Amino acid sequence: MTSEEVPISEELKGCYENLIVIDIGANLTNKKYGRDLDSVIQRAKDAGVQKIMVTGTSVRSSKEALRLTRLYPSTIYSTAGVHPHDAKSMSEEELWMELASTAAAPECVAVGECGLNYTKDFSEPSVQREVFKRQVEMACDLRKPLFVHEKEAQEDLIKILDEFGNRLPPVVIHSFTGSVEQGLKYIEKGYYLGITGYICKDKSDGGIRRLLSEGILPLDKLLVETDSPFMYPNMRASKLPLHVKDSLTERSMNFVNRYCTFQRNEPCALPAVVELVAGFLGQSPEDVALATAFNALKLFGLSQ
Repeated sequence: MTSEEVPISEELKGCYENLIVIDIGANLTNKKYGRDLDSVIQRAKDAGVQKIMVTGTSVRSSKEALRLTRLYPSTIYSTAGVHPHDAKSMSEEELWMELASTAAAPECVAVGECGLNYTKDFSEPSVQREVFKRQVEMACDLRKPLFVHEKEAQEDLIKILDEFGNRLPPVVIHSFTGSVEQGLKYIEKGYYLGITGYICKDKSDGGIRRLLSEGILPLDKLLVETDSPFMYPNMRASKLPLHVKDSLTERSMNFVNRYCTFQRNEPCALPAVVELVAGFLGQSPEDVALATAFNALKLFGLSQ
């Protein structure tokens, strides 16, 4: 699907003249932003990032993300969820009530980050599955999209999601880093894939880069995110193809080089991610920005 096929109002098109984009995943409750969050958000706006979704990964961080939506209205939106690493913390019913209350707020636009991660044993897989299933149920009840984390657990993850049948809301696979085969399974299910600066790090022959360069990932299922402070887009990566590097503008590179590091990525890096994605797709950054922003506005019900 091309960006021209997406029905977008003329008024909305005017917003993208300067490559305005939407970051669907930034961990701005992270302590690394404790001293200069105002500046971080202003830099994002200066770079053209119109809206930022702040990810909740625990009851505490979900409540903090919601608080930020009220400090930065119409710019910050939040998600509410419990990351699989923290699944073992959800042992009290009171915590579930707090999470449900936070997720029900209108400024909270998705349930998650939730899912399964079998690469580390911070929480037992059986506990992860139980906690994930309960959050899927919450998303179904609230009719809000799911913001999903998955690492080496695709089969179990899809099995759980399939149990909900037609009740299942839209699903976003956050910060996708898997193979073409894994990506295809998600695409066939109709899920959205969130792409980050990991695109610079992926050196495999069968990963994200191939999903994009071979047109396997449809533009109407593509979203972009920084996953700040993680997933720094290393534009100097040795195996980044020349034609992709050529798609980067001086303006976007300046934001990354001046304000972002491997230790702390920022939402202002998102235009560079869009340009990298565009380079692999063989499309213009404007078309990718327009399509991904429209997808985010539609999927999460963000105000224009």
